[in-house]
Amino acid sequence: MSVPPAEASAWSAVPADALRMIREQAGTERGTPWPQPLVSHYARFFRDGNRTAYESLVRARQQRLTRAVVMALTSADREATDLWLDESIDGAYLLCEQSSWSWAAHDDVYSRSGEVVPDLARPFLDLGAGEVAAQLGWLDHVLGSELDARAPGLRRRLRDEAAARVFQPFLERLDWHWLGLDGDVHNWNPWIHSNLGAAALFLVEDPHLQARIMERCIEGLDRFLASIPVDGAIDEGFAYWWNGAGRALEGLKLLEEATGGAVDAGLPVVRELVAFPHRMHIGGSWFLNVADGPARAADALPWDMLHGWADRLGDQDAANHAASMLAREPDAAAGLGRVLHSLLATSPRPAGIPPLVSFSYLPSVQIMVARQKAGSTEGLLLAAKGGHNGEHHNHQDVGSVVVAVDGVPLLVDAGQPTYTAKTFGPERYGIRAMQSAWHSVPAPWGLEQGTGSEFTAQVLRQPTVHQPRLELALGAAYGLDPGQWVRTFDLDRNTGRVTIGDRWELPESAAPGTPDVDITYLTAGTLRRGPDGAATVHPAGIPTAAIPGKPSGRGAVLRWEPATAVVLVDEWHLDDPLLADIWGQSLTRLRFRMPATTGADGAFTLTVEAAS
Repeated sequence: MSVPPAEASAWSAVPADALRMIREQAGTERGTPWPQPLVSHYARFFRDGNRTAYESLVRARQQRLTRAVVMALTSADREATDLWLDESIDGAYLLCEQSSWSWAAHDDVYSRSGEVVPDLARPFLDLGAGEVAAQLGWLDHVLGSELDARAPGLRRRLRDEAAARVFQPFLERLDWHWLGLDGDVHNWNPWIHSNLGAAALFLVEDPHLQARIMERCIEGLDRFLASIPVDGAIDEGFAYWWNGAGRALEGLKLLEEATGGAVDAGLPVVRELVAFPHRMHIGGSWFLNVADGPARAADALPWDMLHGWADRLGDQDAANHAASMLAREPDAAAGLGRVLHSLLATSPRPAGIPPLVSFSYLPSVQIMVARQKAGSTEGLLLAAKGGHNGEHHNHQDVGSVVVAVDGVPLLVDAGQPTYTAKTFGPERYGIRAMQSAWHSVPAPWGLEQGTGSEFTAQVLRQPTVHQPRLELALGAAYGLDPGQWVRTFDLDRNTGRVTIGDRWELPESAAPGTPDVDITYLTAGTLRRGPDGAATVHPAGIPTAAIPGKPSGRGAVLRWEPATAVVLVDEWHLDDPLLADIWGQSLTRLRFRMPATTGADGAFTLTVEAAS
């Protein structure tokens, strides 16, 4: 295994600077009370829809355990090692004593019985349970002999809990939605299967039982990989790539190691999956976000894993991109398995330079990303999305557009808000961040886009690397005929101009009593109206808008035709911490309302240029 047990010399060779943050945090928290999730926290999801009260405490507990394990592995003397072993033992035992490993938002206890207390006789196997099982598996793998000496009986307890809470439910039930047996294969599948694979390798001693579990995990990963389109696109976007495709790649690598190479992970679709993250790159930590994805990359991403796959496959662009994003220190939020791999990964020298490719088009999801200057964030970047409204983690965003200047998005997609009980229920599209009214899309006769795969875009013209021009028929997204609304996205690299053109021929009775035809653009930073037919958007107000080593980015100049369109400006004050962390205090919606004379039959053009 590439991650060896505690006795291996590799752990003493971990660079001190890779441990600085973990060491500081672990030292601060040792000796203090452990995070204690309570029934009142669990019950809040069922009472008022709050997920974070419980999940944040569980994550804090698991992250503290991860730090303790790392310290036990890397401490230089026996006394310190024993202190950290005790910390690790306490954390592992607390997880064994925790009534539920699943998250309240996923547990079916309330829907089955009306109760808000976890049912110990019927554990729910979800993402949270898989994460705990894998964490305890990795802990057992690296500290096993030390645990036997320091806390005899703990390893038996780990195995008993994993068997009852994870392995038995996995083998006994075929109705878990995340298995994808109904054809709907999403990111839960590889996330859970890869975690269960790790847990089974380290916590199941019966070879026949272990083989049964691993066989099911391999079947599940196969099902996920078979669902990936040939272009490697992930409809949930860059952020969910790491907990979907990325988890599948980790599972494949673990299977290769466990079988001595008998399971060959060199599948054709893997090459395209590995390329997806850099194809979505805008600049710095900014990435094109769709669906429930934030526009900025999280800190705890395992870029070393992606770099290893890219290097293996000979994808130099993907390898350089991953190398450019590598953090000097792993973050415990990534999970114990990922942290252990990161600590032992060989960092590329010299650090990579991101490829910043000039053009990508993924036909399966109808996403185009086009850059004005290859290899540089300078100037304009245009990203456009077609797709449909039955995608995973869907927002009503068919036909939406993102425009960045000097690597900072200014026409934006708000992205993921904090998850609550509403997020994945019937009230989902009552959440502003999910609505087409708050995406950069049209509203013919004031219509919102519909929900379901039939509310879709149709590609009329595909873009090319030399002519990045995408043309979409959007009418069906609103329940109209496809060609009744057509939108064109174009980047002219020579003139440095993005053009978004809309033309429509609407039925007069499309939405009786709603005579307005609006075209919306969502902006970040600071919007200033200029003379008729013009406005500017500056990055001022966007946290971390400046790219390291670069001066603050320029703004964008917006011009529109006809200039007679009525301009409406709406401020969206961001009281959601997830959104505010990305965009600052507010986002601004710029709405263009068409004159009555061009309501049913008309055209509108918006151009974007970098400010001088």
